[in-house]
Amino acid sequence: MSQLNPSREEFASLLEESFSERDLVEGSVVKGVVTAIEKDMAIIDVGLKVEGRVPLKEFGAKAKDGELKPGVEVEVYVERVENALGEAMLSRDKARREESWIKLEEKFSKGERVEGVIFNQVKGGFTVDLDGAVAFLPRSQVDIRPIRDVSPLMHTPQPFEILKMDKRRGNIVVSRRTVLEESRAEQRSEIVQNLEEGQVVEGVVKNITDYGAFVDLGGIDGLLHVTDMAWRRVNHPTEILNIGQTVKVQIIRINQETHRISLGMKQLEADPWEGIGGKYPLGKKVTGRVTNITDYGAFVELEPGIEGLIHVSEMSWTKKNVHPGKILSTTQEVEVVVLEVDPVKRRISLGLKQTLENPWEAFARDHPVGSVVEGEVKNKTEFGLFIGLEGDVDGMVHLSDLDWTRPGEQVIEEYNRGDMVKAQVLDVDIEKERISLGIKQLGRDAVGEAVASGELRKGAVVTCEVTAVKDSGIEVRLVDHDLDAFIRRSDLSRDRDEQRPERFAVGQKVDARVTQFDKKTRKIAVSIKALEIAEEKEAVAQYGSTDSGASLGDILGAALKKQSDEAKEE
Repeated sequence: MSQLNPSREEFASLLEESFSERDLVEGSVVKGVVTAIEKDMAIIDVGLKVEGRVPLKEFGAKAKDGELKPGVEVEVYVERVENALGEAMLSRDKARREESWIKLEEKFSKGERVEGVIFNQVKGGFTVDLDGAVAFLPRSQVDIRPIRDVSPLMHTPQPFEILKMDKRRGNIVVSRRTVLEESRAEQRSEIVQNLEEGQVVEGVVKNITDYGAFVDLGGIDGLLHVTDMAWRRVNHPTEILNIGQTVKVQIIRINQETHRISLGMKQLEADPWEGIGGKYPLGKKVTGRVTNITDYGAFVELEPGIEGLIHVSEMSWTKKNVHPGKILSTTQEVEVVVLEVDPVKRRISLGLKQTLENPWEAFARDHPVGSVVEGEVKNKTEFGLFIGLEGDVDGMVHLSDLDWTRPGEQVIEEYNRGDMVKAQVLDVDIEKERISLGIKQLGRDAVGEAVASGELRKGAVVTCEVTAVKDSGIEVRLVDHDLDAFIRRSDLSRDRDEQRPERFAVGQKVDARVTQFDKKTRKIAVSIKALEIAEEKEAVAQYGSTDSGASLGDILGAALKKQSDEAKEE
């Protein structure tokens, strides 16, 4: 009776047992036995009060091969102990995923690789089947280099490395790239161990850049820098290499830590710089081809692998501030002179202008000092005129050589650029490349002649014509010498009362004595006062001193009378 109608306590106990059993089973993987196969479903008993159904397709090949039959033990995932139909809700797929998660977590913790199959493309990457568990493969982690078509990799078992796992969210992120990089590093390390510096090997040009080419040495790449391709100048690797080309190279350097390998091609050929000094002695004229032009000069190839530099200063005798490109052009054949050879630094200095005669030497030969030349005024400066001369050289007329009497600053204003002028060669300095000219030297130096003859020596008496009267003195012109001078107020008379400029008139002629003459500036100083004093001394010396009883006035009167009588006789 009690079994048919359990008490309240017994019912509560059974209910609690049922809930406890459900909590332990739901959401876990359990073992069950196939009890029957009905159409496309397998009936499985997992030890609960009810059985469950699982689609045969979830068992994959096992169901197709007939291995799945009554009595076979299988593992399934219990989603619910009992559904509305009174059956247990079971899943073989979820059971497989649970099994995979456990295995994957173990391998993830140990850092081991896992095997999977790329089966679908999603936003930002691909999905990978890791034996039941679905992982995400970012596009950046597919390969070492970006690849456009991933289809050849899909549905093929491949190794992956787990980067991240989150069971609560059901997320797994894997990488194929890290596996490839590790394999490549191992392969590179093995290859590097078999290579030695100085070894000659063959490789295939894999990639070309502006600075060189990458050569595949059979699993590892080496860099063939553009400077190591040939002894001659190579502007771009494509001049001598093509992608896919097989080349023989020498291993120059191997970095065991980074596995970087430097390669060379020119090292397999003889060094053209050996014995270069004997081949190109100083002063030798040679012919070459211009290969490159820069702001500071032009490079000339003398032979394959041997280049020399014509510095801009060695290009032209006369064109000093011209870009080398205005004188030479690339591929042009030129004759040059060897100026310097440095085998250690692998440098050869060449000269272009040395193949031509020095225009200053030619000018000095054809136009000795004293000869007259004619040229065009090229420029006016604060210190003189520049005249264009024969041979594309310039000569300079200094301000002081423009006129004998007038200031150069004043005379230079009479000249303009483009004027044709004649000048005399004063000096030619070949080393400094300077030619000094003079224009005034072509005219008569009346003042110089007068000085040379003694007419304008210090103490000489000159006749002056007043040209202007000023408060400070009078301006005069020396009548016989066409030279201007100025007599200061204090030099107008010995008598202070007579030192008045206004007592003189323009056009009046007066005698004065030369007190100073500067040959360089050609300035002359004259004084009436000095003349009066000199005449007085002369009279005293001639007619006796004041001790003879005659007064100074008597002596001067006698001297003046004598001068007057002599003038009348003349």
